[in-house]
Order: sequence, then structure tokens, then C-alpha cells
Amino acid sequence: MSEIRDFSPSSRKLGTFSYLKEMEPERIRKQVEYIVRRGWNPAVEHSEPENAFDHYWYMWKLPLFGETDVDKILAEAAACRAAHPHNHVRLVGYDTRRQSQGAALVVYRGLAAA
Repeated sequence: MSEIRDFSPSSRKLGTFSYLKEMEPERIRKQVEYIVRRGWNPAVEHSEPENAFDHYWYMWKLPLFGETDVDKILAEAAACRAAHPHNHVRLVGYDTRRQSQGAALVVYRGLAAA
């Protein structure tokens, strides 16, 4: 049987998109447009990098129920980042029909603590 290894937190990935190169703003925008097109409720969450692998992230305000303005959704993510520059910020699209997350992606990575 092979040995089980635990990698350092800096080497761990944060979901599917984290295996790709960092997304440019226009690609993030396309993901938000997809969430809106699907009719999912967007929400913004944040977490300290060292706790990002736990199940619970802090919710930034309430989910944006019924919000379809992509610019407003991106502005909330940017406001969360400005308020918590050392935290990772992710955008979640809640699928109300299936009662689960339809999408979740880290839109900003936290700054390294000084």
C-alpha cells in the first residue's frame, strides 16, 4: 500500500479552477454571467488562507437572492476583498432547484500575511 502524504497548505488547491492559471477579470465575469443565466443565487464568501480547506467560509453579507446584475455581483466580491485583503474570496452560485451549490470559484486569492 502506498504512503499517504499530506501536502503543505501552499500546495493545496481550492476547487477545480485552481488547477488552471489564475483567471483574468473577463473570465471571472463569464463565470458570473453563467451563474446568472442558470438562475442561481450568487453569494460571496471569504476565509483566511490557512483555514480555506475547512468546510465553512465566512459569508459576506447575505446571498444576493435574485440578483442578475453582473456588475453588482462583481462589486460585492471586490468590496469583500477590500475589507479582507488577506483572505481568499470565492463566489458561489446556489442552485435553488437542486438545493446545492451549482458553482464555486475563488475569485481573489488572499495576500500573504506580512
